[in-house]
Amino acid sequence: MPSNNVPAIRQPRLVIVANGVPLAAPLSAEIVSNNHHAADRFHATAALPAPPDAAMWAATADIAIDIRVALTAGQPATSLIQGVVDSVEIDAVSGLLHIAGRDRTAALIEARTQETFANLTASEIAILLAGRHGLTPEITATTTPVGRYWQLEHDRITLDQFTRASTEWDLLTSLASQEGFDVWVGGTTLYFHPSVALVPNPLPAAILNATATPSGPANVTGLRLERALTLAREIEVTVKSWHSRQQAACVQTARGTAGARSGGKPLHYVYVVPNLTPDAALQLAQRRLVELTRHERVIVAEMPGELTLTPRLPIAIAGTCSTFDQLYWIDEIERSLHWKNGFTQRVHARNISSAVGG
Repeated sequence: MPSNNVPAIRQPRLVIVANGVPLAAPLSAEIVSNNHHAADRFHATAALPAPPDAAMWAATADIAIDIRVALTAGQPATSLIQGVVDSVEIDAVSGLLHIAGRDRTAALIEARTQETFANLTASEIAILLAGRHGLTPEITATTTPVGRYWQLEHDRITLDQFTRASTEWDLLTSLASQEGFDVWVGGTTLYFHPSVALVPNPLPAAILNATATPSGPANVTGLRLERALTLAREIEVTVKSWHSRQQAACVQTARGTAGARSGGKPLHYVYVVPNLTPDAALQLAQRRLVELTRHERVIVAEMPGELTLTPRLPIAIAGTCSTFDQLYWIDEIERSLHWKNGFTQRVHARNISSAVGG
């Protein structure tokens, strides 16, 4: 009888559910989860029953997909993406079905809006839009009516800010930017929370070991380390704004020194944004500084597939015996489960150097 301390043998199992019905013979799936204000994506292949039955795939307009993976025999499968099919390809001779699509962000991306919401807060708008698409809102409350972002007293200003970005998703991402928030869809939930860029001293969700270390054995099959020396210099971000109501200009600057390379001139970035107060301009400069500096160090780790890591989580690198051994924020995860090659994943993450002078 096996000991309870013996780890279960990995036997990855793929489940693809289409409109509530599991496909009989799923063969492979690739899922890309990201932190780029974009929809997560999937590609999947399954064998059709013999003789090939393509009736449902040929005639159904809306096909909901849930791709799930279990790591061991008897383990319930965990959903990695829920979304809709964008394209269907059928090989009628070999009886293979190929589908591709996006997560439920797609509904917001495709929903055009001409509405104004000047008297609602950003969080109230997020709750309203989530309800329209059957999404459960998980929202951090905000207090400022969006019409006051620019302190102008007519509804038109809200819509005018989005004349070049008139989908509900563009609206949400613009509101998130104003509040210093992040917005994304996971499963059937719309998340609207303060950006993880503002979280101080986070604990890593996982430690990726290039070699055996006191934190554990080597657990990656590949690890690429990248460093942008341009961004290792001191960075200076300036936001300039003219407030049309107050008839006043402001200039606010944020500087990054942690991890900066000694010597050389600072790298300057200038943003011109209308109708900001001095406080709002400073906050924007600080956010842009964080966004820029976190591209200084990038890691790409290849490893066996797992089910817990998601974009926006912090991870740590260990075992390189260099200043690359530090914390990073996950930007993107590419997972692949194939009947022949098994379950693997590639994790992209980035951060500023934590070593002063690094």
